[in-house]
Amino acid sequence: MSAITLSTVFVTFFAVVGPPKVLLAFAQLSQTRTLAELRRLTLVSSLVAALVGLALAYTADFAAALFHISDQSLQISGGVIFFIYAVALVLGVHLGGGRSEGHLANPLADGIRELLLPYVASPLAITALLVESLTRDSLEWHSTVAAMYVAVIAVDCASVLLLAPLLRASRRTSLEVVSRLLGLLLAAVGVEMFLYGLESLGVHLAPSKNGY
Repeated sequence: MSAITLSTVFVTFFAVVGPPKVLLAFAQLSQTRTLAELRRLTLVSSLVAALVGLALAYTADFAAALFHISDQSLQISGGVIFFIYAVALVLGVHLGGGRSEGHLANPLADGIRELLLPYVASPLAITALLVESLTRDSLEWHSTVAAMYVAVIAVDCASVLLLAPLLRASRRTSLEVVSRLLGLLLAAVGVEMFLYGLESLGVHLAPSKNGY
């Protein structure tokens, strides 16, 4: 997941936390919120997500040294967490919202809690941020990584705001079907990240009979 140019950093972040990954989460939340509430939730959660990204981009070296974290451990742990989240999607279980505890009194806080895992603190996004930031040890590089992450969050925010009426009109059954299909794809992404981490550690996996 190392980055060479500004464009490849942007593409990496777009792949792990871009509109295709977050629109479904906002569509589910839109079913129980007014258009104004959804737009406010979008703006606030995007701001929080951007702040999280900025903090991680500039403190990656410190965090890695403090906790003795390697790129490989980030890839393996991120893959495991994302795989668990993806399997939950397939089974129709929405992690990160704490539904067993009921809804929070504040609709905005309740919505942000629902968005923690898929958006505000996405496992793959955090992993990508740390791995990309650790690629080069310079303030300019950290600033580049931070800028590209914030740019993707801005694209997410704009996409949700523009599509908010359409998201609210989506039927819950359709959302559940899409959620399960997306879960299958995301599970594969999590497995790939896990295997890539193992390979980086020197664990050579035997090729399949088909040669793939």
